[in-house]
Amino acid sequence: MNNLCVAHRGFSGKAPENTMAAFRMAMAEPYVQWMEIDTQLTADGIPVVIHDFSLDRTTSGSGKVKAHTWQQLQRLDAGSWKGRAFQGERIPSLDEVLRLSCGRVRLNIELKTSGNMYPGLEQAVLERVSRYHMEQDVVITSFDTGALQRVKEINPAFKTGLILDGRPKDLPSRLKALQCSFLSIGHPNLDTGLASLLISEGITVMAWTIDDARGMKRIAAMSPEILICTNRPDVWRKTFPG
Repeated sequence: MNNLCVAHRGFSGKAPENTMAAFRMAMAEPYVQWMEIDTQLTADGIPVVIHDFSLDRTTSGSGKVKAHTWQQLQRLDAGSWKGRAFQGERIPSLDEVLRLSCGRVRLNIELKTSGNMYPGLEQAVLERVSRYHMEQDVVITSFDTGALQRVKEINPAFKTGLILDGRPKDLPSRLKALQCSFLSIGHPNLDTGLASLLISEGITVMAWTIDDARGMKRIAAMSPEILICTNRPDVWRKTFPG
């Protein structure tokens, strides 16, 4: 199957993003081979799966994720905002998502951090991935280059990827300096020339976030090797039948 489907925060077009409901819905589709998830740390150092630094948009809570303990986050509703059917969905721990995914789907785990916001995040995430023996099924990605460097310092065997929404001229050399073998790039920044250059350098390229057939076909025309990250795996399925 070409242009592999990556479910962005799970099947987030239909279920509340980064919840077990969204992950189960994505994994119920046999063509979803990857999921993209976001991880941060609680006040007591537990890696949890949530995108925003603040709780306000996707949960019944408010304030910063990092200001709350795991026990406090457990009490929040992370599903009702998407629909009454999802009332009672919680913010999952990274452990729960790894347990669900293990042996079934590969994960792009984004470290949601900036500077020294989350000391110990990289260590906590790598320890849990190793606990499930998923080192070969995971890529650790981030906008934050410091976080990617720390991953390589802790365990150089882990695959890492830079996330970009832009098009710097020195991209291949920048990735090489960071020891990244993966690039997660906002899809409007990608064209055939850049895609070919990156692939020839041995970089796995993922384009995000594409929810329409036209956009998916544009990326597919560049190369069958580019992963397509989408909130709508069902649209991917209709675009690439068989």
